Amino acid sequence: MTLQKSATVVASVVAGILVIIKLLVGIMSGSAAVLASAIDSILDIAVSMFNYFAISKAEKAPSEKFNYGLGKIEALAAVIEGTIITISGLFIFYKGLMNILHHQRIEYLGPSIAVMIVSIILTGGLVLFLNHVYKKTKNMVVKSDALHYKTDLYSNSAVLLSLAIIYFTGWHWIDGVFGIAIALYIIKEAFELIKEGTLMLLDVALDEEIVEKIKQIISSQPEVTAYHYLRTRRSGDTNFVDVHVVFTPEISLMDAHSVSDRIEEQIKRLDPNSKWHFTIHLDPYDDSPHKD
Repeated sequence: MTLQKSATVVASVVAGILVIIKLLVGIMSGSAAVLASAIDSILDIAVSMFNYFAISKAEKAPSEKFNYGLGKIEALAAVIEGTIITISGLFIFYKGLMNILHHQRIEYLGPSIAVMIVSIILTGGLVLFLNHVYKKTKNMVVKSDALHYKTDLYSNSAVLLSLAIIYFTGWHWIDGVFGIAIALYIIKEAFELIKEGTLMLLDVALDEEIVEKIKQIISSQPEVTAYHYLRTRRSGDTNFVDVHVVFTPEISLMDAHSVSDRIEEQIKRLDPNSKWHFTIHLDPYDDSPHKD
């Protein structure tokens, strides 16, 4: 089992443990924040299972039908996960508002606080693990999972704070206020996740800093007189680079090919944790439409 697959399995197990303890205490206490956190953990399980499926498909080699592989399933998974998180956030917002309007009292404060402390410890450890896996694999599904559990960590901390305030002050309405604040934060983070996944599906170019370094690498080759049609994109864990490189007509094909190999090797070093796919067209003259 690959490291990224293992990460989704670990995330599912942790989410399962959190669902059991949060759901029991959330129902007993009547806390909008705790119950919302329990429902969010239920969604976590579904999302992590879906992510395992997405990674399994994305890791498959290119086929006759899918010549470039299925790497974009990772971006699709990020969009779906972001949508689920948004729905969860809207529900938390609604529940928090209802608790304020109906003056809902929170019971079993002691067990609720204990559950949230355990939840914070488990979730914090999981976030550290997922971030470690992402740094090694650059897998977007793992990144989205890490972001998801990071929002859970913040929301759990907010829930714990709200329960502590209620415990010491008796202000039960604060539970609904914190629930609404958590909901707004979750929705904001989900929007960023949906945006990133959508941009990958639309073949957005690589980061501007990377593109500039690619241009510098091409321009620094003494045999290259010009280049044009530079295009970049990312699909799953693979960066794609297409470019037309111009040489003098007198250069041999062998020498031009060696230069293109050198360009590829230098570009790969910009992000050694990712796979790279190059399409370098060798031109004997500059046929760019922008050339005077």
